Amino acid sequence: IMVHSTLALSLLLIAVSSNLAMAIKKEKRAPQTLSRGWGDEITWVQTYEEGLYQAKKSNKPLMVIHHLEDCQYCQALKKAFAENEEIQEMAQNNFVMLNLMHETTDKNLSPDGQYVPRIMFVDPSLTVRADITGRYSNRLYTYEPQDIPFLIENMKKALRLIQTEL
Repeated sequence: IMVHSTLALSLLLIAVSSNLAMAIKKEKRAPQTLSRGWGDEITWVQTYEEGLYQAKKSNKPLMVIHHLEDCQYCQALKKAFAENEEIQEMAQNNFVMLNLMHETTDKNLSPDGQYVPRIMFVDPSLTVRADITGRYSNRLYTYEPQDIPFLIENMKKALRLIQTEL
């Protein structure tokens, strides 16, 4: 009788622990690959073409983040971007979002050169808004972690421009 109950108990333990492992696995959901660390709750488009299509269709501005993995400035900005709730919220709800680790063929996305990090906005009429610039005159579209409030203002500006130009 003892053997029987020990077996039953150990089977029960196995069942519980495997359910627990499943629950833990579910909780630690693999980050969405398209986010590349910029925000896993955000729905990211895969290509610039898809971004333009979605921007036009949804009447939301497209935000294009150019970055590279081995660029420390990109990594620092990415961390600040991913940790900022206001940015994540706006990116999730009001923008079509794209982060790219390569250049596109659209020269309008690099008006003052192909540097990273670089953030450009494209409005739903598919116009690249070269007028939405960061704080640095030598690299108009770059942002540093301490510029996050400035980036938030520029995101709001991109949204306001749509309202006023329709």
